[in-house]
Amino acid sequence: MKKILLLLVIVIAVACKNEKKKETKEKEAQVVKNENFPDELGKVFEKHGGIQTWRNAEILSFNKGEEAHTINLKSRKTVINSPNYSLGFDGKEVWLAEEKEGAYKGNPKFYYNLYFYFYAMPFVLADDGIVYKKAAPISFDGVDYPGYKISYKANIGNSSDDNYIIYYNPETYQMEWLAYTVTFNSKATSDRFKLIRYNKWANVNGLVLPEELTWYKKDEKGNPTEPARPATVFTLPLLSQGKLVDTFFAKPVQ
Repeated sequence: MKKILLLLVIVIAVACKNEKKKETKEKEAQVVKNENFPDELGKVFEKHGGIQTWRNAEILSFNKGEEAHTINLKSRKTVINSPNYSLGFDGKEVWLAEEKEGAYKGNPKFYYNLYFYFYAMPFVLADDGIVYKKAAPISFDGVDYPGYKISYKANIGNSSDDNYIIYYNPETYQMEWLAYTVTFNSKATSDRFKLIRYNKWANVNGLVLPEELTWYKKDEKGNPTEPARPATVFTLPLLSQGKLVDTFFAKPVQ
């Protein structure tokens, strides 16, 4: 039901915006930023719809199984709704609401934006506070994929010691792979990278975002070999310039 209400709110908001086309240039001027990412990554962003399309968007929503994830792209407020629990970030705190105690298995602080980061690739790699450095390529099926390592300045986000490496097709500049470390629990840097293949994409209101992704095993050189588990599938994608009220992201009253 909440998902339906979300869609209605966004449709109404978008309709209002269409009646005010004269405000478009003013809005674009407000979101223009000084970008400091490498030229190669700029080409990757363009291949996936363009950084300006990403900057102009307000709301991103997608389903992962029974979970409906909704994110305010400006504030990064988040809510995840499922039949047995909801969790989210209201801008200050991460919260959890369960239909019955123990319905959610996991750590809400770790999970609330985990799949947002995976789903919103490559655009989250243009966030503030990022440091870029070329990485050695990886090889798969006879193709060498160039890479860029992404690290964060101190005190950026919940896990500023996390590192990512984005690998892209050298001819098309489409993102193909993502390597990443997890430091949420240890709070210490790590050189143990997990690897995800991005091999199925969909156009979502102008942005090319993943339909599915697959974790891969690696050989001793760090090159992918075979899938480590079944693909994770995303459905019902939605990208909009419409806005949602802050209470949408608040913990429900129980």
